[in-house]
Amino acid sequence: MGHNVARWGVAVVAAMLLLAGGGCAKVDSPTAEVPAPVALPEELPDASGEATGLTAPGDATATPSAVEAMGAAPKATPSASASPSAAEKRSPKPKRTTATAPRAVPKPPTETEVPPDPPKPPSSECKPSYKGDQASRAQVKAALTDAAGRTYWPTSAPDIRVPLNLIKATAWQESGWQSNIVACDGGIGLMQVMPDTATWMNQRFGQSYDVWDYQDNAYLGGTYLAWLTKYIGDMYFDADYRLDADLCTSELNSCLLNAIIAAYNYGHGAVAREGEPLTIPNPSYVRNVRALMSECVCLGF
Repeated sequence: MGHNVARWGVAVVAAMLLLAGGGCAKVDSPTAEVPAPVALPEELPDASGEATGLTAPGDATATPSAVEAMGAAPKATPSASASPSAAEKRSPKPKRTTATAPRAVPKPPTETEVPPDPPKPPSSECKPSYKGDQASRAQVKAALTDAAGRTYWPTSAPDIRVPLNLIKATAWQESGWQSNIVACDGGIGLMQVMPDTATWMNQRFGQSYDVWDYQDNAYLGGTYLAWLTKYIGDMYFDADYRLDADLCTSELNSCLLNAIIAAYNYGHGAVAREGEPLTIPNPSYVRNVRALMSECVCLGF
């Protein structure tokens, strides 16, 4: 019995040494902490709505000039499990109805830097010229479709869209989808973009579109339509930028769609003037484009 106690005592002492960390048993080191993955900055859309890459390393607040001109990049869409943000909780902006006329007295324009005025009409004896190769109908269709699909104002007016049938009809009215035509007044290509207007749009939105390239020409035309949508929409339609034909009545100055068609042809200053009602100075042009939006053979190309 005495030896059993001794053995028990030895066992107790050995157990206590093991509990205290003694002995030769190897003790594993604690598992090293794994750093949390670093979130990459959002891709920033340029004025055309396409991503331009990541922000500069070490400067999460840096904003490219093109985005700065149009507004900051839109926030990433929250996951389904995320709690709704304050913006999501706000009630949606009320929409206008077909019976609502534009403001009789417009608001001051939000854009203070405006495109140059269009040139004077050329002589009726002048004939257009051609420069370079003509793009195929398939190429033109793809360029116009791409231009219509872009988000031109990603932050301040992301709901602005240039309808595909509008940009197709405008290109048909302006050039007959001829990418290499040069008008007597200096208008170039598909969308008959004036060189001075192209320069202004590139500076305004931080782009370098080539007015002689048929794809860039489509983007410049789309950008101008989008700029007119915001400019006139802010002044006369309380920032409702819808270009739906069913918002128009028999009065040509009743809707934003007719106004931007008119302004594309005659310039913003002929349509939207501070302190004056909305004006449509070129009704024949507007009616032609509106008809082409539903009847143009180009819609089937």
